[in-house]
Amino acid sequence: MTETSLTSTAIKSPGDSLAEGAGVGDFVALLKPRVMSLVVFTGIAGLVAAPGPIHPLLAVVAILCIAVAAGAAGAINMWYDRDIDAIMTRTRRRPLPAGRMDPDEALAFGIALSLFAVMLMGVATNWMAAALLAAANGFYVFVYTMWLKRRTPQNIVIGGAAGAFPPVIGWVAVTGHVDVEALALFLIIFLWTPPHFWALSLYRAGDYAKAGVPMLPVVAGAAVTRRHIVGYSVVLVLASLLPAAVGTVGILYGAVAALLGGAFLVLAIAVLRDTGEAAARRLFAFSILYLFLLFAALIVDRVSGTAGIG
Repeated sequence: MTETSLTSTAIKSPGDSLAEGAGVGDFVALLKPRVMSLVVFTGIAGLVAAPGPIHPLLAVVAILCIAVAAGAAGAINMWYDRDIDAIMTRTRRRPLPAGRMDPDEALAFGIALSLFAVMLMGVATNWMAAALLAAANGFYVFVYTMWLKRRTPQNIVIGGAAGAFPPVIGWVAVTGHVDVEALALFLIIFLWTPPHFWALSLYRAGDYAKAGVPMLPVVAGAAVTRRHIVGYSVVLVLASLLPAAVGTVGILYGAVAALLGGAFLVLAIAVLRDTGEAAARRLFAFSILYLFLLFAALIVDRVSGTAGIG
């Protein structure tokens, strides 16, 4: 498959000529709700961890804006990737490749939601938070989806920055500025993303190869990918301790981060030793739980007041 065929979005996908009218469920699917839920939760963690007060109603609006913007980015991603989504087994039933939605409808939906979320965030909280929200969406759509994903095996490494924005946005919605504590939260998600997606790509390598997406196992092989997973996992575990080190949270979070990090490393090493799919599937599943529990511990620690910020 040539680069031209990979990067062109003008070509028609199977869904372009078959759409007969999308249902509510299709619009919900377009928002990638499972991805959105994790984005929203990390955004809440950033908002709760931030020093200073915020009115509860404005806090709810800020989280709503993060959720809507994340869903909008997912919709535009599905619009752009509808050609390769039609090829891959795990994505071919999405609304666009399955022919249940018109591509122009999906694009307009995503753009409208993006504009709404950014403007509402600026009016309700502050324009720095709105600018970061716009930057996160722009990075995911233009840098990751349209540039990196089909061109380099570093797509997940660099593109992971898009998913790392939510806790920073939540933080800035409260404070109006970016602090080193917020950047520590950004770094955790940034480093979590590669081992999370590389674990998935190990047992979905055939799908990615068929679609021409240069994920690391496709380009460099499974052995290299397994080593990269372990390397990033070690750095991730160290980075996960930063919120306690800089004083954002206290000993409760630190203890949970250490325990979860140990489990993550055990599973990552198992991936290195096991050339089958089972270990990679376990790490992928645990990585989602890991991030949820890590940020849940941050919220609980912050609310319980064991840290010195506030």
